[in-house]
Amino acid sequence: VGGKAGPRGACALGCPWPKQILVPFQLLLMPHLPLASFRSPLWGLRPSWGLPRSHPLSTQSELHGFPISRKNREAKQKRLREKQAALEAGIARNSKSPTESSKAWSPKEVVLYEIPTEPGEKKDVSGCLPPAYSPQYVEAAWYSWWVREGFFKPEYQAQLPQATGETFSMCIPPPNVTGSLHIGHALTVAIQDALVRWHRMRGDQVLWIPGSDHAGIATQAVVEKQLWKERGVRRHELSRKDFLREVWQWKEAPRKGGEICEQLRALGASLDWDRDCFTMDAGFSEAVTEAFVRLYKAGLLYRNRQLVNWSCALKSAISDIEVENRPLPGRTELRLPGCPTPVSFGLLVSIAFPVDGEPDAEVVVGTTRPETLPGDMAVAVHPDDSRYTHLHGRQLRHPLTGQLLPLITDSAVHPHVGTGAVKVTPAHSPADAEMGARHGLSPLNVIAEDGTMTSLCGDWLQGLHRFVAREKIMSALKERGLFRGLQNHPMVLPICSRSGDVVEYLLKSQWFVRCQEMGDQAAKAVESGALELSPAFHRKNWQHWFSHIGDWCVSRQLWWGHQIPAYLVIEEHVEGDREDCWVVGRSEAEAREVAAELTGRPGAELVLERDPDVLDTWFSSALFPFSALGWPQKTPDLARFYPLSLLETGSDLLLFWVGRMVMLGTQLTGQLPFSKVLLHPMVRDRQGRKMSKSLGNVLDPRDIISGVELQVLQEKLRSGNLDPTELAIATAAQEKDFPHGIPECGTDALRFALCSHGVLGGDLRLSASEVQSYRHFCNKIWNALRFILNVLGEKFVPQPAEELSPSSPMDAWILSRLALAAQECERGFLARELSLVTHALYHFWLHNLCDVYLEAVKPVLWRSPCPPGPPQVLFSCADLGLRLLAPLMPYLAEELWQRLPPRPGCPNAPSISIAPYPSAQNLEHWRQPELEQRFSQVQEVVQALRALRASYQLTKARPQVLLQSSDPGEQELFKAFLEPLSTLGRCGAVDLLPPSAAAPSGWAQASLSETVQVYMELQGLVDPQTQLPLLAARRHKLQKQLDGLISRTPSEGEAETQRQQRLSSLQLELSKLDKAASHLRQLMDESPAPGSSEL
Repeated sequence: VGGKAGPRGACALGCPWPKQILVPFQLLLMPHLPLASFRSPLWGLRPSWGLPRSHPLSTQSELHGFPISRKNREAKQKRLREKQAALEAGIARNSKSPTESSKAWSPKEVVLYEIPTEPGEKKDVSGCLPPAYSPQYVEAAWYSWWVREGFFKPEYQAQLPQATGETFSMCIPPPNVTGSLHIGHALTVAIQDALVRWHRMRGDQVLWIPGSDHAGIATQAVVEKQLWKERGVRRHELSRKDFLREVWQWKEAPRKGGEICEQLRALGASLDWDRDCFTMDAGFSEAVTEAFVRLYKAGLLYRNRQLVNWSCALKSAISDIEVENRPLPGRTELRLPGCPTPVSFGLLVSIAFPVDGEPDAEVVVGTTRPETLPGDMAVAVHPDDSRYTHLHGRQLRHPLTGQLLPLITDSAVHPHVGTGAVKVTPAHSPADAEMGARHGLSPLNVIAEDGTMTSLCGDWLQGLHRFVAREKIMSALKERGLFRGLQNHPMVLPICSRSGDVVEYLLKSQWFVRCQEMGDQAAKAVESGALELSPAFHRKNWQHWFSHIGDWCVSRQLWWGHQIPAYLVIEEHVEGDREDCWVVGRSEAEAREVAAELTGRPGAELVLERDPDVLDTWFSSALFPFSALGWPQKTPDLARFYPLSLLETGSDLLLFWVGRMVMLGTQLTGQLPFSKVLLHPMVRDRQGRKMSKSLGNVLDPRDIISGVELQVLQEKLRSGNLDPTELAIATAAQEKDFPHGIPECGTDALRFALCSHGVLGGDLRLSASEVQSYRHFCNKIWNALRFILNVLGEKFVPQPAEELSPSSPMDAWILSRLALAAQECERGFLARELSLVTHALYHFWLHNLCDVYLEAVKPVLWRSPCPPGPPQVLFSCADLGLRLLAPLMPYLAEELWQRLPPRPGCPNAPSISIAPYPSAQNLEHWRQPELEQRFSQVQEVVQALRALRASYQLTKARPQVLLQSSDPGEQELFKAFLEPLSTLGRCGAVDLLPPSAAAPSGWAQASLSETVQVYMELQGLVDPQTQLPLLAARRHKLQKQLDGLISRTPSEGEAETQRQQRLSSLQLELSKLDKAASHLRQLMDESPAPGSSEL
């Protein structure tokens, strides 16, 4: 078979495959499609390619250039009927969705694009399309061409014919350079890229900035582990300069940084890679230093000794976002780094504090932290607690040292919790520190930076690990008779997410950012509407956080990061307890000038020692929207694209990142860094847990795109450093969620699935089967375009869209639906609610174009000569439909659009990614809402015809149909659609029965409404004696399912509405079967059975 490529790859039948190779790919199969996928005959597109034109009504399937035998077709139909019956039985039997079934898909074949194409060279689309959609074929070569041509650069977009002169700028939340993207990041990329591509196509000058974060703690930990594993060297055995050289070498290695870039490219992210940035680049370092100096000079940065979150394992302060508050129901044993044995938490220890001067009197205190007992400075009770009123002002004896401690009263104490008396440890508890400040208590540090007990605890505890010391303290209390019991106690335990260690609260001299004033401005920006948070329910959390915001500790005891530009002035012969003298400067020379002015001594004589600490990674991240554009320099990008048009990110980053960007951006640039914030929900696993490497439940989006076997997934788990318990949990979860692995779904299906979840829908629990169903959607679009290209042929010349007018009611209907889809897509993009867009596109392509119009128009297309109207309509549906789809499915849209013939006399865009996005206003002349509403009645008739065919098992017969209506308007409507009704209903001739005529004898009847009756001829097509036993068997089966559903206790979490829907569905099916059986018995009474069951 031969074939010549037509315009843009429109192929003749039977095109050979010299350059495209079919290779077997053992896809591990996923659950069924929803029942509707098999129930409707119009679900599968049945192109009639290769069939003789003398059979215009035939709808039997034939692959492009590969005819299927009658025997194979019958076998396929039988399998589909069996599958439908099995699915119906499964749904009625239990509430489990078909998409959750664990049944495997049959192995697929992958088509590879193997035409030699240099990176950046345009893909060859002169050959015909493969017979089935294959993501690897579709996604090959396009991305590098997009990048090389500069389509993603705002400078290119400014020259487009549809250029609006407006800008749209956005930055990607910079991922940590240490890791790789998981499915949560993929959600961010899918949403952002869809918005970016839409703005680009509509003519805006778009800048989407890529970048990555240096991830101070995580990166330093990774490099330290690598140094120890490969060379047996600890960090402190190297100089700071040598260690930083090792980190840079690690960062620049091909395997790092490049992996994130590779993932972003695989996801189709249309970023301007020439503006890629890294938060440790020279320009970023300058911005960080400038920000620190400006904040210091404005009085918003200060150094003080305060309590901080401290990781003993990392020996560094950590931010709030790096503290995981883990709820414990009661006694829980945990293994902690540096501790030789498991440690029990969730226990309340009761300790007696003897009252001084009263041998038999004591105050019993409950604590979950007996290891801090040496640092206790008081015992506190509520002033209104009558149990302790007589002890107000008395002294208590410390149970370990015997020192006198005051009994203080404070309204912060909860009298109904525990014994109502609490010990006060100002050096190791934020709440106690506040209480201690109110009562003038001096803090006593009893836990060191490494988590061991200090010398202030005495020789018997000094140097012990704090949790080893805990047990020793408990033993001492028991020996002294002051231990009063141990009981389960639900609590929240702060865990360092980086190390897994329990967070300590230590008093440290650190640098802090004053947040109150900037926080008030951030709160007012949202309150006034200057800053829009979407969804709006996040405003409450925003206002609450900023109304309770504390100062932000930005010091980190690391080497990798932005070293703090602050210098300690070393002065000799300092008398008394004079405070340290610190100066801040953009350079040491500038700091020296400041120090000279401060001390009155010549700068050259001063000795300055730079703070060895680095800044919190979140400090540099908070500068990202403007430092990525060149701030503090006045660059053209900063002038053109700042403030950003939109900030889109996960809702979990609202306060820690978005809030800090708003505070610092407003303070340092005088403007909000963005005026709109779009927050998407969290992606969680099937158990509802947040995606986390420490839980082993993260999914690499490439595994969904390309497919992966279960064994490979589990090998990834084993190669990580999961705790054995978490490894076992993660392994079991994978075996349950992906028993056959993950099938190849492709980028477009993944993006579409992610965008189909609305931002108001709560946390997202994405399943591989859901993505797989959208791969099938891609295949539907693929087959539709193969059909359309075949219809158009090589000599087709498209009409301008504005000149196209429908030549039939069917043409008018599909063009109206296309215009409606464009309107809904525009509405969804403007509202930044992408689920509206995906719904509109899915509905148009699948339910309007493929299921209805393509099927209905086939008899018209196979006429000779073919009327010119339908091909023009098909072209417009393909051209405009693909452009509507392009922001969400860029690869599929590009691959298919490139093969469409160009419209004459119109400037043709080189890529669909920069082609004009269809405007709802320009297509408004096609809209006919009244026609759409009336056509819904036609579709109701089609459904009734299919239901009758199913009831009487008319699998191959094409019965005659009569429609009767007492409404003249309905009669005119049906008259206009008689041929589509015949085609879509898979019937023979469809005619109208006069309103006054009697119902035909022996015909099946269905009532659509009070005015519309449908009659289907059965005489000679059905053998009642054969069909009645089959109907009885089906009825018995369905009745059994109904009885079981009624008697079964609803499962936990099962919605009552779903249960009622299943009951109604079964009852309706039973009613139809009863009606059909009654009619068959009537037929049997009226006439003898025919010799065969079907013609």
